[in-house]
Amino acid sequence: MWWWIIPAALLIGAAAWATSAWLLQDLDKLPIDKQISARIEAARTALGAAAGVGAAVTLLLAVRRQRHQELATAHTTHDAAERRVTELYTKAVEQLGNDQAPVRLGGLYALERLGQNAPILQQTIVDVICAYLRMPYVLPSDESRPSESAVPRASISGVSEPPSATRDPHEEHEVRLTAQRIIATHLRFHPPMRRRWWQRREADINTQFWPDVRLDLTGATLLNFDLTGCSLREARFTRATFSGPALFGRVTFSGLVKFNGAVFSGDSWFDGAVFSDRATFGGATFMGHSGFGTATFARDVSFNRSVFVRDARFSETIFSGAARFSGATFAEAARFSKATFAENAGFDGATFSRLAEFGAAIFAFRAGFDGATFCGHAKFDGVTFSGHAWFEAATGLEAAQVEGARVAPAGMEVARRWPTAWREEAGVDGWQALSLASEPVELQAADPPEE
Repeated sequence: MWWWIIPAALLIGAAAWATSAWLLQDLDKLPIDKQISARIEAARTALGAAAGVGAAVTLLLAVRRQRHQELATAHTTHDAAERRVTELYTKAVEQLGNDQAPVRLGGLYALERLGQNAPILQQTIVDVICAYLRMPYVLPSDESRPSESAVPRASISGVSEPPSATRDPHEEHEVRLTAQRIIATHLRFHPPMRRRWWQRREADINTQFWPDVRLDLTGATLLNFDLTGCSLREARFTRATFSGPALFGRVTFSGLVKFNGAVFSGDSWFDGAVFSDRATFGGATFMGHSGFGTATFARDVSFNRSVFVRDARFSETIFSGAARFSGATFAEAARFSKATFAENAGFDGATFSRLAEFGAAIFAFRAGFDGATFCGHAKFDGVTFSGHAWFEAATGLEAAQVEGARVAPAGMEVARRWPTAWREEAGVDGWQALSLASEPVELQAADPPEE
C-alpha cells in the first residue's frame, strides 16, 4: 500500500497550489495594505482544500481496505461452506453403504436436504440416488422376513457375515421406496394457477422442484414407481424392471427417453404424458394393462418387438413423428381409436391376437400393415387414410369393420395395397370409401415408396 503515498501527496500539493493560484491571480490590483490579508486568506483556503483532498484520499483508502476485507471474509466463508458441503456429501454417501437401514435412510434424507440447499448439486445427488437404485436387488418374499428374535450371527472363525448377507430385504425394500419418493417429490411440477389482477399473489408452490434433471435407471429394479405429474429432461429405463404399477401419467419428458427391454410386471399408465424428443420402447414387455391415452409423441417413437400381454390403450394419442410397432405382439385388445399418425405408422409384422381397434384414427402419411396378423375382430370404421396404405400379406381382415372409412384421392406418388377382401368405391367430397368386397380385389396405384 506504500505506493499510494506519492500520488496522494502530489494530489494534495496540486490542490493547495491550484487553490492559492486561483485566489491570488488578481492580487496586484489590490492595495498594498490589503495584499497581506489576501495572501493569508488564500493560504488558509489552500490548506483547507488540501485537507479536504487528503480526507477524500483517506476515505477512498479506507473504503478500498474495507472492500478487501469483505472479499477476504466472503472467500473464507465460501471456502468453509464448500468444505462443509463436501463433508456432508461424503458422509451421506458413506451412509448409503451402511448395513443398517436407518442409517441408509438418514443418508438419503441428508442428500435430499443438501440438494435443496445447494441447487448446483441437485443433478449430482440425483445421480447418486439413481446409482443406488441400479444396485442389484432381489424382491423379498414372505418367507424371507426374519423373526423378531433373529440377530446377526458370526461365523465360526469369529468373522461377521458379509454386508449382503446381513441386510434385511424387507428393510431394503423400504429404503428403495424412500429413494424413489425423494426423486419424484423434486421432479413433480405444479403449473401456477392463472391469477386475476385483483387476486393476491400466492406463494411459489414449486419451491421443492428441481429443474432440468436427468434420470439414469438402466437395469434398475423399481417398486411401485410413480412419476405422475413430474417434469424432467432425459430418462433412461433400459432393461429396468417395474415391480407393481408404473405410473407416468401427465409426465413431461423434454429430452430423449429410453425404455428398451424394460419389463412392466404390473399395470403401466402413461396417459397424458408428453414426449418432446424421441422415445424408444423397443423390446419392452407390458405384463399388465398399459395406457398411453391422450399422450403426445412430438418426435419418433418405437415399440418394435414390444409385447403387450394385457390390454394396450392408445386412444386419442398423437404421434407427430414416426410411430413404429413392427413385430409388436398384442395378446389382448389393442385400442388405437381416434389416434393421430402424422408421419409413418408402421405395424408391419405385428400380431393382434384379439381386438384391434383403429376406429376414427387418422393416418396422414403412411399406414403400414404389411405381414400383420389379425386373429380377432378388427375395427377400421371411420379411419382416414390420407397417404400411402400398405396391407400386403396382412391376414385376418376378411371380416374387418370398415364402415365410414375415408380414403383421400390417390396422387401420382401415392401407393396403396389393400387387403384382398377390401375395395375402394366412390365416396363423397371427392374422397373414396372402403368396403368389403364380395370377391378378392387388389388395388395398386404405384410402386411402394422407398423407406
